[in-house]
Parts: sequence; structure tokens; C-alpha cells
Amino acid sequence: MGTMTLAIPNDLKQEMNVFPVINWSEVAREAFKEKIEELKILKEITFKSKLTEKDALELGKKINASIAKKHEKGK
Repeated sequence: MGTMTLAIPNDLKQEMNVFPVINWSEVAREAFKEKIEELKILKEITFKSKLTEKDALELGKKINASIAKKHEKGK
């Protein structure tokens, strides 16, 4: 298994420390997997498209923002 080291802001680390039972490495792995799946779908959708890479990246950003907004409403 590969290893990755992430730098996070101190305030985020303090918030994470409130929940020591959470396996934050697993949370990060799952987030990476979800992002990769989203990118695969985006790549598949745009494969035959006339969109430029820049257009596709902008579309991906909009999709991510929409997903984030949806999750914020659920809180």
C-alpha cells in the first residue's frame, strides 16, 4: 500500500481530534475513491464530446459544488 502525507489546517485538526474514534485515514481513502469515480464518470461523459479539457474541468467544478451544496443541506 502506498503512503501519502497530508497537511491540514490546525483548526481542522483540532476539530478532528474531537472525534478520536474516527479512522481519518479511512475517511480520506473513501473521499479519494469517490473523487476518482466522479472523474471516471466525467471522463466517460466527455470522451466523445467536443468540450475542451478546460470546459470539462469547469463542468466538474460545478458538479462538485452542487454535490457539496446537497450535503450541506442534509446537515
